[in-house]
Amino acid sequence: MSNDSQGLVKGEAAMMLAPSGSASSQGPPLSPSTASKAPELPDELVQAGWSKCWSRRENRPYYFNRFTNQSLWEVPVLGQHDVISDPLGLNAAPAEGGDSNLGNGQRKRRSSEEQGGGPNSFKRAKVEPTTPISPSTPGVKPWSSAPEDKQAQSATPTTPSPAPAPYRPAVIYWDLDVQTNAVIREQAPASHHLPPHPEIELQRAQLVTKLRQHYHELCHQREGIDPPRESFNRWLLERKVIDKGHDPLLPSDCDPVISPSMFREVMNDIPIRLSRIKYKEEARKLLFKYAEAAKKMIDSRNASPESRKVVKWNAEDTMNWLRRDHSASKEDYMDRLEHLRQQCGPHVAAVAKDSVEGICSKIYQLSAEYSRRLRQTHLSLLQDPPTEACASPPQSRLVYCYPVRLAIPSPPLPRVELHFENDMACLRFRGEMVKVNRGHFSKLELLYRYSCIDDPRFDKFLSRVWCLLKRYQVMFGSGANEGSGLQGALPVLVFETLNRQFGVSFECFASPLNCYFKQFCSAFPDTDGFFGSRGPFLSFCPVSGSFEANPPFCEELMDAMVTHFEDLLDQSSEPLSFIVFVPEWRDPVTPALTRMEGSRFLRHQLSIPAYEHEYRSGSQHICKRDEMYYRAVHGTAVLFLQNDAGFAKWAPTPERLAELTAAYRASSTRISSLSSPGPAHISPGDRDSAPKTSDRTQSNVLSPSGHDDNNNNNNNSSSSSGDSGSSSSSPRDKVSTV
Repeated sequence: MSNDSQGLVKGEAAMMLAPSGSASSQGPPLSPSTASKAPELPDELVQAGWSKCWSRRENRPYYFNRFTNQSLWEVPVLGQHDVISDPLGLNAAPAEGGDSNLGNGQRKRRSSEEQGGGPNSFKRAKVEPTTPISPSTPGVKPWSSAPEDKQAQSATPTTPSPAPAPYRPAVIYWDLDVQTNAVIREQAPASHHLPPHPEIELQRAQLVTKLRQHYHELCHQREGIDPPRESFNRWLLERKVIDKGHDPLLPSDCDPVISPSMFREVMNDIPIRLSRIKYKEEARKLLFKYAEAAKKMIDSRNASPESRKVVKWNAEDTMNWLRRDHSASKEDYMDRLEHLRQQCGPHVAAVAKDSVEGICSKIYQLSAEYSRRLRQTHLSLLQDPPTEACASPPQSRLVYCYPVRLAIPSPPLPRVELHFENDMACLRFRGEMVKVNRGHFSKLELLYRYSCIDDPRFDKFLSRVWCLLKRYQVMFGSGANEGSGLQGALPVLVFETLNRQFGVSFECFASPLNCYFKQFCSAFPDTDGFFGSRGPFLSFCPVSGSFEANPPFCEELMDAMVTHFEDLLDQSSEPLSFIVFVPEWRDPVTPALTRMEGSRFLRHQLSIPAYEHEYRSGSQHICKRDEMYYRAVHGTAVLFLQNDAGFAKWAPTPERLAELTAAYRASSTRISSLSSPGPAHISPGDRDSAPKTSDRTQSNVLSPSGHDDNNNNNNNSSSSSGDSGSSSSSPRDKVSTV
């Protein structure tokens, strides 16, 4: 009995060690001369990598697979053994008549197999897929196939796998099927714009970032303050209204050199930035800091004796009042702060004027130098540098509007890498990555297909998308939610109503990232023209059509927009209509709104109350879905500017206006609507605790519309006129009518 058990143990050990532990299994197994006399394996097994070998220790044949390094005692059966799910071959079907040749080890293995079907078995039968997994299968990414998918496809070559299905966004925020009704005069290709190039765009991004750092350092060194929020972005907007230089982003030929927008914003934060406050202690600290900063500034600058006397007396009087009165309310502190600004503001502004003008001048000079440097580098990359050509005579033929065409052919572009991370498309060039969600990436593909005429095979598509995304990323800035106001858009329901009721098919201020229609005007014709842009609106001259205008809320840009509207309406006898959406600022009212309300082309004006409508985020191409919309914290004025023919065709009748109002009401009931991006949300009762002159500047941080971040300065432009920007009314009178 003992001998039998010992023999059984030896047999099991031999069975387990021979395939894995024998010397023959450590390398390609060697067959003895006797193995060659054994019958050959079927061709199917040989092609699968199987060969018959000899175990010297066990003195018996075994089978080895050179592809998988697998060893078996029994004859392998093709198609019934899977190395991954069954590495030991426990589920391999036995060869016919092979039972008599098997040892005790094999019989032991089969008995465990039969026991595996019990209730305690952990093995599961392998279920082979009946159809190959393809990228179009739901739940599988359509852009790339996993290794398992490729194995499954190759395992069934006779079954044709379907082509990858195009990515379809869950929610679409555009309608690219709307055809345009905008008619223009035929134009020659733009000869002063150079085709985009990733190398140049990367260098431009580095220079703009460097310019932002210079601006930050100058504000700290000369005035001891942080740069006003997004003032650099608004400076770019304001400069491009009058810039005659060649660079699409950096100003280089402006008159005047000193930017009114930048000067106004920096002066408004001197001697300290006034922030919104909610509690009495915050108001007390703010009043003390202002008095202390005004006194310190007037002592350290070259001020006149009269100015020094007035500022020091008022500052000391305020400090004595703070030490003496501890029972004052929040409104008392705010009234005292407003009084102090009225008394000290003009004198503080007078001593800071030269220094702030120096900041503005220095930033502009650096920008002009960077622009010249970029132009030289860009020309060196072109195969055929452009020559100075005389301006082409204006064409008389009327055509439907079409995207901007560049006269200079595009050079060969370097390779840009593309990969996908969850729902984001990531494009990388020289280590610099830009991202866009897959829905907007598919939108850019469609716009490129509709608009580009020099790249039918999409060889330059990724490079041009990288340049486009990098350009807007640089213009936005790197801060949290910074620049998103420059790209805000109306809700989808409002666009649908404008198209259905008023024939709107064109956006005057948009981009390939936030446009609703495939025809639009944008800031950068060199990068955006390949994706449908008709160029900057101030240089776009339509003869007829119905247009929507939702400009960035920059005072200088809105004023130039109104001038352009009136010129176009006055010159054309064809149906021409502009529906304009601007912030309804009434205290003080903006010049652009005043001009439109007094225009002879105004047919109707509609007011949408604050907190009862929303805008689409300027970061919609990268933000989360629940951050797509946010409510407006100020009212929006909707003005209809039309000539006689346009009024006859698209008149703002009560029925049409009711449809537009209902569209705003429907979009404002969205559950996912959020507050405007910025710090904390401020309730209507608390949002007017800041002094009046800085109210719009601070509301910029909290304002909703995609363009609201540009509004800060616009308000200040009317409230501050060269001096400290003080106001005559108290903060308590500044409560908004909502």
